[in-house]
Parts: sequence; structure tokens; C-alpha cells
Amino acid sequence: MLYLLASHAVHDGHMPLFNLLRYITFRAGCACLTALVISLLMGKPLIAMLRRIQRGGQPIRALGPERHLLEKTGTPTMGGVLILFSLAISVLLWGDLENGFVWAVLLTTLAFGAVGFADDYLKLSRRNTDGVSKRTRLGAEFATSLACGWYLQTLMPADVANMVAFPFVKDLLLPLGFAFPIFAMITITGFGNAVNFTDGLDGLAIVPVVIAALVFGILSYVVGNHVFADYLQVHAVPGTGELAVFCAALVGAGLGFLWFNAPPASVFMGDTGSLSLGGALGSLAVAIKHELVLCIVGGLFVVETLSVVIQVFWYKRTGRRVFLMAPIHHHFEKKGWAEPKIVIRFWIISVILGMCGLATLKLR
Repeated sequence: MLYLLASHAVHDGHMPLFNLLRYITFRAGCACLTALVISLLMGKPLIAMLRRIQRGGQPIRALGPERHLLEKTGTPTMGGVLILFSLAISVLLWGDLENGFVWAVLLTTLAFGAVGFADDYLKLSRRNTDGVSKRTRLGAEFATSLACGWYLQTLMPADVANMVAFPFVKDLLLPLGFAFPIFAMITITGFGNAVNFTDGLDGLAIVPVVIAALVFGILSYVVGNHVFADYLQVHAVPGTGELAVFCAALVGAGLGFLWFNAPPASVFMGDTGSLSLGGALGSLAVAIKHELVLCIVGGLFVVETLSVVIQVFWYKRTGRRVFLMAPIHHHFEKKGWAEPKIVIRFWIISVILGMCGLATLKLR
């Protein structure tokens, strides 16, 4: 909104200071700070309201680690509302609202958040861990992701619109043709649920999301600039530089939420947060043609998901378990690791994976 006002003011020769708002880097910094301040200011009142409404807090799985029944019972959930509110206000305030990429990613994020909100609401109202049915939930996620993939495809240059790019090798492109929206659907829905699997310990999911958002903010800025894209040997997608503002807002909102979600958590993000954050990362990756790089940067989410798939597959085949419990962070809990040790070590892994993602930017 401010960007559009600044454009008109500068065009008319009024208020030259508004010229600053034409720079993506300036608006990205402001978006990050705005989201952080909003989340810090709104956090306590929101948590108090959630406690009052939810009373018993998030239902805890009886089959989960025994310690969770003792330590996490009564903690309110749906804290993802704080992330989404801070993110949306910041993007609407500082983003270019005439940019299709911004709307595609923001609306996908909010749609996934709505699915998660419905799931959280049903769990709370029924006082058990059964939320929206898997068929309904996945159907809504697939429909949203497919629409996002199709729309993003229409915004991209024709030479890369239906292609999958490979890191490190600029000239290697895999043409998918009409199947590209389906590939986008799988990517976005897959990461939505991958972040959901990871959200099982205090602070575990939000920091890797913040790291991934920071990396993709840099990648978005590079991909959206022809000069930088050519120099760093990645495919340029005009218009995606504006997604750096979205990513910066996501970083600010995530850090603000972490203030209240750090161990011991005062609030959980719930499916409202985890699904929306995963959907955001997936749609960002599709928009800037870095779907495979997301598998590197978000490698922690990939491993968490694979641990569940392997556990279920092997148990159905043999009746035995590969891990003491899945997702894999619960395996380490069962081995006796303290929660902060698991969380911090997973954070360190995420930082390393983030640096590996940035390493895909190859100089000529």
C-alpha cells in the first residue's frame, strides 16, 4: 500500500523522501520490523484470550511421549494466528499490491492457515486430537496448491514457466508442460504437511522456517533482478524480487512468535501456523523456480516427513518400528535427550542447510 502511495507521490514530484519506498531492500527491512513489533505487542493479549477461550489448551496425544502429558497439557494453541496477522498486515503495508506473485503467495499462505484453523478448532471443540478428516484436509490443500501453481505459471516468462530448474546447473531444465501445476501442488502441499510434522517441540519448527524465509528472501531478490540472476547463474523471474518483502515479514513474524514459543512455550502455533508456514515456503519455492533448493534449505522438514513415511511403511510390512517413535524428534526424546538439546541441535542443522542453499548461487 505504501509502495503505491510512494509511486504516485514521486511521479507527481511530491515528497521526495517517498523515493525510499521504491527500494525493495528498504521496504523489506521495514516489513520485518513491522511484523516483529506487531507480534510482540499482540502476543500477550492474544495468548491471554486463547487461554480464556480454550481453557484446557491443546489436546495432547495419549500415544505421544509421556513427558508431554505432564509438561504441555494446558498450553493454548492456534498461536499461528499471531504469525498470520503480523505477516499479512506487514505485507499489505509494505508490499507492492499490484504484484501477482505477492498475492499468490500471501493468499496461499492464508488459505493453508484457514485449513489449519479449522483443524485446530475441531480438535479443541471435541477435546481430542481428531480434527478435519484427512480426505477433506488434503482435498482443500491440493485445490489451493493447484490453483496457486497454475496462477504462478501464468506470471512467469514463457521460457521457464513449465520448467523445473536444477541447482548448480543453469542450463539443465526439466520440461513438465501441462503437468507443472501438479508438480507445484505436490511441492506446496508436501511442505505444508512437512512443517506440520516438525512442529512437535517448543520452538522446533519456527526457527527453521525463519532461516528458510531468510534464505528465500535473498534468493527472491536475486531471481527478480536480471543482472544479479545472470551473474549468479540462476533463471530470472521478473517480479519475484517483491517476494523479498514477504520473506522479510515472515522472518519478523516468526521471530516475534518465537519470543512466546521458546521453551517452555506459552503458546503453540498449532496447525494454523504449521500448515500456513509450510504452504508459504512451498509457494515461494515454486514462484522463484527453486523447488529443489527448498529440499536442501528445508532438509530438516524433509527428514521429519521421511521418518514418518518410513515408520508407517515398515510397520505395516513387518510389524516392527525403525524408530522408537516418529517423527524423528520424538525418537530422540525416547532415547532420553532433553527437549532443549534436540531443538537447538536441529536449529544448528537448519543453519547449515540454509548456508548450503545459498551456496547454490554460483558465480560465473
